[in-house]
Amino acid sequence: MLNTPDVLAYQQSENISPESVNSISDDQQLLETEKNIQQRFLIFDTNQPSILYRSLIIVIIISIVAQFILSVWIMTNRNKLKIVQRKTDKLMGQYQTSLVDYLFSENKEDKFREIQQITTSEFNKKILINQMLDLNVNLSGEAKEELRDLYLKLNLKQDSIAKANSHKWHIQIKGFKELAFMNIKEANKRIKHALKSNNDILRMEAQLALVRLNEDDPFKFLDDLKKPFTLWEQLNVHELITFHNLPIPDFSRWTNSPNNTVVIFSLRMINVFKQNHAVEAVIKCLEHTDHEVRHMAIKVCGEIHLREALPYLKQMYKNEDYSNCLSIVKAMGKMKDESVLGFLKLVIDKEEDVQLQIEAALAIDNMGEIGTAALVKLMKSEYKNYQIIIRHVLDKRIS
Repeated sequence: MLNTPDVLAYQQSENISPESVNSISDDQQLLETEKNIQQRFLIFDTNQPSILYRSLIIVIIISIVAQFILSVWIMTNRNKLKIVQRKTDKLMGQYQTSLVDYLFSENKEDKFREIQQITTSEFNKKILINQMLDLNVNLSGEAKEELRDLYLKLNLKQDSIAKANSHKWHIQIKGFKELAFMNIKEANKRIKHALKSNNDILRMEAQLALVRLNEDDPFKFLDDLKKPFTLWEQLNVHELITFHNLPIPDFSRWTNSPNNTVVIFSLRMINVFKQNHAVEAVIKCLEHTDHEVRHMAIKVCGEIHLREALPYLKQMYKNEDYSNCLSIVKAMGKMKDESVLGFLKLVIDKEEDVQLQIEAALAIDNMGEIGTAALVKLMKSEYKNYQIIIRHVLDKRIS
C-alpha cells in the first residue's frame, strides 16, 4: 500500500497505526472479492429483481393460460360429442324406420330415392350402413336379399371395399364386417392377407369374415393359417358355427396341419360335434411331437369313448409326464372297458401319487360289478398303503 502524504496525515490525525490501516484494507479487499463471486456465480442478488423469480412468474402465467385453453377445449369437445351422439341416436331411429318401410313397401322406388338422399353425407352414410348391418342380423330369406340389393344399388359396396383396403386396422375391421354381412367377396384376397397380421383382433375378424364369405368351404382359412389360433379366436369361430347354423366340416382334415394350434382346435371340434368317424386322425395325434396336442387327443379319446385308442393309451403311459398320465387314466375311466382292468390295477399298485391311484380306482369302479369286485379284492390284500383310497372310492355316501 502506498503511504502518500495525505494518507500519513490522516493516520496521524486519527491516531491510526499503519498496522490497522493494513488490516482495514485487507477486509475491504475480502468484501470486494465476495461481492464479485456473488455477482458471478449466484443466481440473484438482493439489490435487483431475480431472473429466476421473473422466469417462474412467466412459467406460472403460461401454465394458467394453457390450463384455461385446455379446459375450454375439453368442454367444447365434450359438447360436440354430446351433440353428435344426440344426432346419431335420432338418425338411427329414422334410418331404421326408412329401411323397414323400404323392405315392406310396394312402392320401392319412392322409398329408394328417399334413402338415396341419405348417402350424400358421409356421416349419414356411416349411420345408414350400421343400421343395415343391425337389420341384416334379424332378417332371412327374401327380405335379407332385398336389403343386400339395396346396399348394392346405393353403391355402398365401394365404401366397404375401400375400408377393407385401409392402412388403419380398425377401419379394415369395419370393412371386413360390412363385406361379410353383405356377402361381398371382391375383397377376399385382402381379407386373406390379414390372416398373417400380428394384430390379434384384425386376424380374428378376418377369420370370421372368411367363414361367412366362403359358403362352399367356410373353414378353408385354416389351411393357410400360420399364426397361432388363440383360444379366443377358436371360441368366436365356434360361436359363429352354432349361431349361423353353418355346415360342420370333417375336422379330421386339419389334424395334419403344421400349425399345432389348428390341430388342437380340430381335436376340440371333433369332441364338440362327436365326430366318432375320426378314429384314425385322433389316434395319430396321440403320437404327435407336441405335448399339448397329445394332451387334447387323450381327452378326446375319453370324451367320445374311443375304445380303439385304448392299446395306444396303455403303451404311451410310461413315456408321458404327470398331467398326460392323469388324463390317460381319466379317459380310461370314461370308456368303462374291462380290457384295461389289469392296467388300472397296476397303476394303483405301482404308482406312489395319490391322485393317480384315486383316478385309477374310480375308473375301475365305473366298470360296474366287475370293477367293484376287483377293488374289494385289492382292499383285502396285504398292502395297506392304498386300502384307504379304495375304501374311499367304494363309499357311495361320499360319491
